[in-house]
Amino acid sequence: MTATTRGGLWRHRDFRLLWLGETTSRLGSNVTTVALPLVAVLVLHAGPFTVGLIAAAVWVPWLVLGLPAGVWVDRLPARPLMLVCDGVSALLFLSVPIAAWLDLLTVGHLVVVAFLTGACSVVFSTAYRVYLPVLVPVADLPEGNAKLQGSESVALIAGRSLAGVLAQWVGVVSGLVLDAVTFLVSAACLSAIAAREPRRPVTRRRTTVREEIADGLRWVARDRYLRPLALFSAVANLALTGYQAIQVVFFVQGVGVAPAAVGLLVAAPGIGGVLGAAVAGWLARRWGTARGLVVALLTLAPFGFLIPLATSGPGLVLPGLGGVALGAAVVTTNVIAASFRQSYPPRDVRGRVVATGSLLASASSAAGALLAGGLGAWAGTRGTMWALMGVFVAATAIILASPIRTSRDFPAAAERPATARRGT
Repeated sequence: MTATTRGGLWRHRDFRLLWLGETTSRLGSNVTTVALPLVAVLVLHAGPFTVGLIAAAVWVPWLVLGLPAGVWVDRLPARPLMLVCDGVSALLFLSVPIAAWLDLLTVGHLVVVAFLTGACSVVFSTAYRVYLPVLVPVADLPEGNAKLQGSESVALIAGRSLAGVLAQWVGVVSGLVLDAVTFLVSAACLSAIAAREPRRPVTRRRTTVREEIADGLRWVARDRYLRPLALFSAVANLALTGYQAIQVVFFVQGVGVAPAAVGLLVAAPGIGGVLGAAVAGWLARRWGTARGLVVALLTLAPFGFLIPLATSGPGLVLPGLGGVALGAAVVTTNVIAASFRQSYPPRDVRGRVVATGSLLASASSAAGALLAGGLGAWAGTRGTMWALMGVFVAATAIILASPIRTSRDFPAAAERPATARRGT
């Protein structure tokens, strides 16, 4: 019997704790998404390239730690790793307002904080994706992912809107204090979860980290469903992270929007995310998991072209609508794809499969942030927005060229390749 038949995952105590901690942490992280570039722009008078560099620093750790993190998560219990990441992140974000109040804050400090918190995020996010199937049955993963994605979108709306208000009322560095507190709340909720993770199977022979990384890479490279999903995520993330990296500069310097309104515009994708989380399950049931993903992308992705049409006054409605559509597309596809990745690979390689896909997406995110910063400094932020939205729409061709296009549903479980190592 699944949690759904008993009234849904809201009756599942451990899921509620995971949901509360993650939602609270996401609220703070979304405050920081706006607050950190605002600190750079308004306190340190940074330009597009510097803001892009800070945004890229969050994603660079994936290049170094992304694949090893998958091995660590497959070898070690996920919850202790997540608790350490929460504690370190809280201390790092507290260091920014302290440095600002002591008049010691520099761009270098922001880059280091972004890099180290990004490293914590690498380990936490990989462990988090593997941890959810420990708490809930496989049949309830779509419901769990939809609830988590929906609350993440609400946190995006609230956090990014709050960031603009905080910046205007009590100063731009205050939001980072809030983020530090939310990491502590997340740690407290994780500590209160009663479920214990099953022991890892004993390996017949000792394998190296390099061998286990190679095994995860083979799983993604050779699977006809995992491979196109990973490539699509990489290209889409390049565009979306580039857009996120320069959107504050675009709205403040390119359009002339006040900080409070910037928070509202940056939060617009969260509204779409709430809608996407609400309809993802219905879409997957009505059209099938694979076909539902394709329908969501083809219907919603082109609305991103409304964002670079932004002008002051009534013209701000256009980027608002474009942001809502992008948020709905991203969350709908994330709910469907995440549930697939959490159940499709065998448990003993799941962390590495998740980490491999996340590495590709995050490496392209770092490239997207740097590309957007450099292109924004050279061609202007509006022209850069047009280019990035074009890349995002074009990324759907990867899905359309794969077996996903002709499938109604994703398969339930993968067969282990003959070359895969059974002892890892």
